[in-house]
Formats: sequence, structure tokens, C-alpha cells
Amino acid sequence: SEAIADAMVAAGCRFFAGYPMTPFTGVLEHMAVKLPPVGGVCMNAESELEAIGMTWGAAATGARAATGSTGQGLSLMQESIAEMAVAGVPAVVLNMGRGQGDYFQATRGGGHGDYRTPVLAPDSAAEATDLVPLAFDLADQWRNPVLVYGDYDLAHTSQAVEPPEPVVNLPPKPWALDGSTGGTGAARLLSPLGAAKQKDRAGYDLAEHYERAAVATAAMSVGIEPMAASSHLAGADLVVVAFGTVGRFVRAAVDDLRADGHAVACVRPITLFPFPSQAVREAAMGAAAVAVFENNLGQMVDDVRLAVLGERPVSFIGGLTVDSSGFGVGPDIDVPVIRARIADELQRVAREGAT
Repeated sequence: SEAIADAMVAAGCRFFAGYPMTPFTGVLEHMAVKLPPVGGVCMNAESELEAIGMTWGAAATGARAATGSTGQGLSLMQESIAEMAVAGVPAVVLNMGRGQGDYFQATRGGGHGDYRTPVLAPDSAAEATDLVPLAFDLADQWRNPVLVYGDYDLAHTSQAVEPPEPVVNLPPKPWALDGSTGGTGAARLLSPLGAAKQKDRAGYDLAEHYERAAVATAAMSVGIEPMAASSHLAGADLVVVAFGTVGRFVRAAVDDLRADGHAVACVRPITLFPFPSQAVREAAMGAAAVAVFENNLGQMVDDVRLAVLGERPVSFIGGLTVDSSGFGVGPDIDVPVIRARIADELQRVAREGAT
């Protein structure tokens, strides 16, 4: 949590709002300490609804702004996230999730209209310090909210990290509502209904605005380079796909199996949207089968199947595993358990290949 806060401040974030909800609370607490000394503002909002509204207002002035919560809190923010995307208001949104059950929420969104939010999923505090500044850069570049998807392990595990260098020059924002055009007759407008003003009872041309928003979303979807990390691809019979901190456990299990001579590899998507379909597909084409491990009932597995397009069998070897408080640190997130599931899948692939 502190590493993420340091990375946000270094990236130039000067406004943060949130409502306490574990495991997100730690980020809010650190931002409350770290923002005032650099001239920033941190607001402990009345709820997630107020937090996203405050963030929208700060971001509209041109400030680098961010908010966050767990998946439950982000459910309350979905309408505003969708409208910020259509209005062209950049911000960073953190989901310190209670497991990986928010994948659909993160990558598909729960708001209305044709919008998408880029999603970055770090596997560690060290990677988060790299991805958080990237999230702000992408938000500004595409004028769109960007989601950073973490979890309890990311929020509460201590790790030595190298903080990023502070950003010196932020990109200009000629669209920002900084007050400079007030009273000129050409004042700017940021709205999900478009930038046109109601003059002479002309009303809004929503068709024109939505078309522009759709073009911008399409350009963003192909303009952001998908990212993934892979290992042991050469000679693999089975490729295991996992994301986030769970991907670190899968990598450890795959490393153990490889050391024992088993032909298994792993791919960890870092961008969940745009999904690294080409990287997953290329890895799959070099193997006999693909398995997906995630801490939910099967969500990213849909994107893996779309990437492979039926040319290799894709199985789901994950499942929901939580503790008594509902956090995603259940007994199945354990290297020996994951290793056993991968080994069983390797045996099944071998049997089916022999027949």
C-alpha cells in the first residue's frame, strides 16, 4: 500500500479520495500522510459515491487525480467511471480486490454505454511501482480512466522496492476546466453529453458525441500495447495462464515442475485490457493444451479461450478460495496445491495425447 502511494505521488498525483474498506484502506491512509507535504489533497469521503465524484471534479481541472476501493466499493462507482470515460476525463482507479472475483467488473465494467477502461494487474509491490505511473500516463494520453487491479496480498505484503523518479513535466491539458476561459463566450465543457453547449435551443447532438467517443475508445483499444510475462515456453506441453499476485504462486509451481523435468510453462497477463491475446495464443500454439488458474469461478478463462480460438483445448484448474472474512487468501493459494493441480492436468494431457 505504501509503495503504491509513493508511486502515485511520484507520478504527479495531487488529489486522492476514498472511503475505508479493507484491503484498500492502507493506500488511503498512506496518501493522507504523503499528499499534504507536496501540496496535494487527500479526502476521506463519506462513501465511494462521493469519492469518485470528488475525483472527477479534481481531474476535470487538469490535476492528476485518483480514487479506489475494493470491488464492492467500485460497484458504486461504475456509473461515474462510465461517464468519465465518455466525457474524456482521465483518472486512475485502484481496485484492491478481495480475491479475483472482480475480473469481469474490471475488464467489462458495470457502467452504461460503449466504454472501456484499460486495466493493469501487478503481481508485486515492485511491479506496481512501475505500473502506477504508467496508469497515469495512459489516462492522460487517452483521456480515460485507467484501472489498477490488486488484491489483499499486494496491499499487505512487505517488499523492498525502488521508488520511481518523480515526474517533472506533466503533459499539457488544453481541455481542462482551469477557469481561464470563463466569461469569454468560449468556456470549456466536460460532460458525458458532449462538449457542445445548448444555445438558441439547439440542444445536444448525442449521435455526433457518441460517435467521437466510440472512435476514441477504438483507437485506445489498439493503441495501448498489451503486456505479458512468460517463462519456460520452449518445449512445453501445457501452458498455465494466471494473473496478479496469484500468478506469482503459479510461476513458483511451474518453476518447481520444470526443475523436476515436467514440460510446463506459464504466461501472466499484465494488461487485462487490452488483453495480451497474441502472447497467449503464441504460447498456446507451441503446446498441446492450456490451463487457467484464477481465484474465482472462471472469468479470465473466457479471454484465454477467445485468444486461442479453439485451436488448443483450454481447461480451468482454479476456483474460489477465500478465508473466513471473504479475502482471497484461502488455502488453495499455495504452491503445493497449485503444483498438484498442474501436475494432474499434465497427466490428463499426456493420456489424451497418447490416445
